[in-house]
Amino acid sequence: MSALVIIPTYNERENAEAIIRAVFALPEPFHVLIVDDGSPDGTAQIVRDLKSSEFGERLHLLERKGKLGLGTAYIAGFRWGLERGYAFFF
Repeated sequence: MSALVIIPTYNERENAEAIIRAVFALPEPFHVLIVDDGSPDGTAQIVRDLKSSEFGERLHLLERKGKLGLGTAYIAGFRWGLERGYAFFF
């Protein structure tokens, strides 16, 4: 299946791991893309750590410079997914 869950983040250090684990606990083999808007709280590092330690090729991180907004985060995520051949987006 080529389904991608797009999760925009900004300062979600306290929630990032829980939401990633919740998606991966679902019965469908979703991939997850975290679109982080330069969170100063270390959100991106948590995602990198989970990718390297547990979730490998199913977890992806797109880091953007600065807080660019929710709408543009989803657009960037859709573009990222389309460029990589994903067919379904959530």
